[in-house]
Amino acid sequence: MGKYSGEETPSSGIQVLDRAVTILTTVAQEPLSLTELCQTTGLPRATAHRIATALEVHQFLSRTNDGKWRVGQALAALGTQAGDSLIDSASPIMSALMESTGESVQLYRLTGNMRTCIASLEPPSGLQNTVPVGARMELTAGSAAKVFLAWATPALQDLILPEANYTVQDLAEVRKRGWAESVAEREKGLASLSAPVFQHQQMVAALSISGPAERLAPSPGALWAERLTQAAAQLSQTVSKRT
Repeated sequence: MGKYSGEETPSSGIQVLDRAVTILTTVAQEPLSLTELCQTTGLPRATAHRIATALEVHQFLSRTNDGKWRVGQALAALGTQAGDSLIDSASPIMSALMESTGESVQLYRLTGNMRTCIASLEPPSGLQNTVPVGARMELTAGSAAKVFLAWATPALQDLILPEANYTVQDLAEVRKRGWAESVAEREKGLASLSAPVFQHQQMVAALSISGPAERLAPSPGALWAERLTQAAAQLSQTVSKRT
């Protein structure tokens, strides 16, 4: 995004609102420090800090461990509550997947350098892995994280891989077979399996199965990879047809 300009950016006539939207849309592309935010938007330092801090108070922005601003939980949660063709398309497919596997099922979307749960289903009985809608997780561990990074831009890969518990070779294998698995990577006692969802050949989400490691280990993929990739392919086809 270029520098902020009233002539180049759509204007509502309310300057503070226009500037807040500029900050939100800029940070949504990647986490930014105050200096980077000012350089990208062209906003004065004091103005950018004042508005970003106010957005942080309302949880529309949050901070990374190194102090950069990123999209906050409130904004992600609002997005999941709005009409969404991806979620609408995923609902029956996720229900069928949960029923056939007996495991928890989630749908994740990339939000900045995090992944956000935008839909979640839990089986009616047995041990579960409850992931609330709106929950945001790092991309450094877990099967869904590996799926996102396998199809991510080089810039995002360079940002995440130094801190990740997987390698570029692991990501190449994920792309080759079309799914990723994890056992006790993100959380002790938890295992998961994820596959990419595409919309017109662009990855838009990760569909996941998760549950207790004692039930899915030693290889969630050996148990459910075929069923999961079929569901992900069905969802990719459905959502592509709807747009």
